[in-house]
Amino acid sequence: MSDSDDNGLSRRQVLALGGGLVVLGSAPVSTLAAPHDKGADESPVRRTVTSTVAFVVNGRRRELELDNRTSLLDAMREHLHLTGSKKGCDQGQCGACTMIVDGQRINSCLTLAIMHQDAEITTIEGLGTTESLHPLQAAFVKHDGYQCGYCTPGQICSAVSVLDEIKRGIPSHVSGDITAPPQLTSNELRERMSGNICRCGAYSNIIEAITEVAGERA
Repeated sequence: MSDSDDNGLSRRQVLALGGGLVVLGSAPVSTLAAPHDKGADESPVRRTVTSTVAFVVNGRRRELELDNRTSLLDAMREHLHLTGSKKGCDQGQCGACTMIVDGQRINSCLTLAIMHQDAEITTIEGLGTTESLHPLQAAFVKHDGYQCGYCTPGQICSAVSVLDEIKRGIPSHVSGDITAPPQLTSNELRERMSGNICRCGAYSNIIEAITEVAGERA
């Protein structure tokens, strides 16, 4: 048997060449790249750009210096330590991060803090205190509208907004007549609260809590 391949290389030469390629393949990418300027590390991917953001949070003006990529949820939780709003799916599907911004409920994980300059923001901490609960907080306690409680802050913030929508006559997808005042029915409340998921399954109790408060406000 010949010790050479079709190219005339000996077995020893082939092995040596293969070993060299392995060493080359394991070398750091930086050693293989073409020479570049020192400023190359300051590319948009690596560089952190910050902005000063100010808003009114739970009635108090707050100002933060934030990475422009910071979500509103992370600004509240990580920088202002308002941890009532929860990070659930972080994709805007579960509603655990719901806050009220300029009178409208939003999924705070899907929006950047810098987009809300001078906005009025209400988190669960701004609705009531342990000494003086918001009516919806009290109703959730009364009707056991929670089990683990993880989704509850978002549920309550969303419910506050739902009652405001009904009061203002804003129809939903299940409203039979969009020109008439919305009816406070179970179907209406379930549709309007459908963006807030409760994995414990306390939905019927949540509806009872909202219905009670809505009746008191009528």
